[in-house]
Amino acid sequence: MVNLPGVAVNFGQGVNLVDTLEVLILFTIITLAPAIIILCTSFTRIVVVLGFMRQAIGTQNLPPNQLLIGFAMFLSIFVMQPTGMKIYHKGIAPYLKKTITTTQAIDVIQLSLRGFMNKQVRKQDIALFYDVTGKKAPNTIHDVPIHFLIPAFIISELKTAFQIGFLLYVPFLILDMIVASVLMAMGMMMLPPVVISLPFKLLLFVLVDGWQLVTGSILRSFN
Repeated sequence: MVNLPGVAVNFGQGVNLVDTLEVLILFTIITLAPAIIILCTSFTRIVVVLGFMRQAIGTQNLPPNQLLIGFAMFLSIFVMQPTGMKIYHKGIAPYLKKTITTTQAIDVIQLSLRGFMNKQVRKQDIALFYDVTGKKAPNTIHDVPIHFLIPAFIISELKTAFQIGFLLYVPFLILDMIVASVLMAMGMMMLPPVVISLPFKLLLFVLVDGWQLVTGSILRSFN
């Protein structure tokens, strides 16, 4: 016969309910961490602009998605460094030293992310959610609830990214029109203009140092 080890489960004995809830909240935040990193930081704007740039050049899957996402992630780390340092020194480090509670650490993280989002969000995007709910808008942006601020921030980031993407499209669109006009004038109607314009797009992008210009424009847009 094989004796199986016994397992005893005790509910409510020797366990502080407040500590249990704090751990539950902490694990919930860890679960939502990918969404927080994507939607509450500079990552959304950067990855959308890089996607527009690839489509404007017309290189299909080059650079690949993994490269663009990795590049966007490191650019986001660069942009979010002041906010990240604030979160670490005022929230994470004291929490690891057990000088503050989990709730206080979460409040520090929330306030730090709010400080970044408050600088980038547009007032009309915040007003949209107050118009939909029929509530009165607060006097300052610091009084806006977080569940109003985050979607308004996402809308603002998407609009800014699309504006930058439009500016990226213009020179390549003009080049496509020039190539198409030349091919039509030469009577080469069956030759796709994209095949001819792609090398010229790459040449133009390299001559103007496109990666530096695009990266600089993205980083300066957060100022």
